[in-house]
Amino acid sequence: MKDVLVLFYKVQLIDRNIDKLEEQRGDLPLTVEALESKLEALRNAIEEKREFKVSAAAKREENNEKTKELLENQKRAKAQLYKVRNNKEYDMITKSIDAADAEFTRLEKESEALVEQMEAADEEIAELTPQIEELEADLEHKNSELALIKENSANEEKRLLAEREKLVAQMKKSDYSLYTRVRGAKRGLAVARIRRNACSGCQTIIPAQRQLEIRRNNRMYTCEYCGRILVSSEVATEAGEKEEHA
Repeated sequence: MKDVLVLFYKVQLIDRNIDKLEEQRGDLPLTVEALESKLEALRNAIEEKREFKVSAAAKREENNEKTKELLENQKRAKAQLYKVRNNKEYDMITKSIDAADAEFTRLEKESEALVEQMEAADEEIAELTPQIEELEADLEHKNSELALIKENSANEEKRLLAEREKLVAQMKKSDYSLYTRVRGAKRGLAVARIRRNACSGCQTIIPAQRQLEIRRNNRMYTCEYCGRILVSSEVATEAGEKEEHA
């Protein structure tokens, strides 16, 4: 069991070092992600406005064609007024002329509204464009910073990940599952050691009898308060933790 506990702690030490490398990146990954999301939203907004302009222009053209057709029909209808033979025919023709007038007015108002909307879309595009350019420049700068940090730590991270992979391969699936579950629940710290008679994870004092049992290294114990896996100082030292970090 001692070998298993040492293995747990070795993986923990490597994960702590990987976490430190990630901490060097600070909030940059999240900042880059936020900038990318905002940039995508603005680009989509501009694309939607451009698509609207295309569809609005097509609708105006369609309205213009309908208007021409209405004018031709009105012209023919008005000419027929001089040829009517009774009031019934006259009423029918005048009703068709009135309906054409109403439709003409509707199409005209619709086209005017479309022009206003297209102009508004142009103004919004003009307003969003410099915002996009500013975001693109900011994103490029942040990506450069992040790439530099990653480049500087890439070799060390690669070494740590390779070493971690070898250690994990030696662990039982159930043990590794336990480790990852506790690590995920406890802010990255799955294994704690006894330090000054307390759990190094939550600082809760461990009863003397339980400390004695943990030091025997013959079974796995967890902190009754925080749930982290507890190991003795001997295990931590054998796993490679330096005394100053104990």
